[in-house]
Amino acid sequence: MRIAFLGTPDLALTALKRLVEAGQEIACVYSQPPAPRGRGHELKPSPTHAFALERGLPVRTPASMRDPAEIAAFQALNLDAAVVVAFGQILPREVLEAPRLGSFNLHGSLLPRWRGAAPIQRAVMAGDPVTGVQVMRMTEGLDEGPVLATETLRIGALDTAGTVHDRMAAAGADLLAQTLGEIAAGRAVETPQAAEGATYAKKIRPKEARIDWARPGRELDWKIRGLSPFPGAWFALSTDKGPARVKVLLSAFEDVDGPPGVTLDDRLLVGTGAGAVRLLRVQREGRGPQDAEAFLRGTPVAAGTGLA
Repeated sequence: MRIAFLGTPDLALTALKRLVEAGQEIACVYSQPPAPRGRGHELKPSPTHAFALERGLPVRTPASMRDPAEIAAFQALNLDAAVVVAFGQILPREVLEAPRLGSFNLHGSLLPRWRGAAPIQRAVMAGDPVTGVQVMRMTEGLDEGPVLATETLRIGALDTAGTVHDRMAAAGADLLAQTLGEIAAGRAVETPQAAEGATYAKKIRPKEARIDWARPGRELDWKIRGLSPFPGAWFALSTDKGPARVKVLLSAFEDVDGPPGVTLDDRLLVGTGAGAVRLLRVQREGRGPQDAEAFLRGTPVAAGTGLA
């Protein structure tokens, strides 16, 4: 089929590569405009944009798909279908309805749970044992269209948003390629979403990242893993050079009691409002990620230390 692909981050890149391998005709790749990246804040293309340039695929990076000129350009592509994977913009009806067979989205949850911007993080942060990836027909409502295909994924006790993302990217790319084949052959079956059980995965805000040790330990463990690797849940540690921000990238809940925000041993077991959290992988501000053992060799944290 003749397809327009709309996507921006690594999740989208994996899907685009799979569609290229499958021999789909990519009429145009749409991605968010280049953004400041790295220490030098140099404008750089998104992963999907960069791949498209390497392969010689046409690329457009509109500031808004609601621009009448962009709508007209999209309609002029004479598409069979459009595929959207974490593009980052709401598409107007004129764009959604332009392709002959419609527009389809690869979404990282089991709809109607976790509609919206951050479904992978929110599923881990909520302690969901299961999530999934689905192909759905796009409508004007936010992630409300009928579902065509589903792949279920378990969330393990040591999974982070990052590890779930990586498994989801691989599974979703294959699911998308298979489903497009079914759509082209006229065999795809669309199932309306359930009327009940909808939840919304709001965008992650920086103020959510600070750890409140008074919260229950299981909740904090979910939060830490759900915010890993980005933006990273964090706390402040007093050092001889002043307070240092420390991100926690991996943790585990332990059913022991102790005062909230106080280390219960010298191996980063921290008391919470209910139970305790073992910090397994951390990153001190200005340094790279480290397993707890390596971190403690350079920054010892004795039992009884208060964390803010």
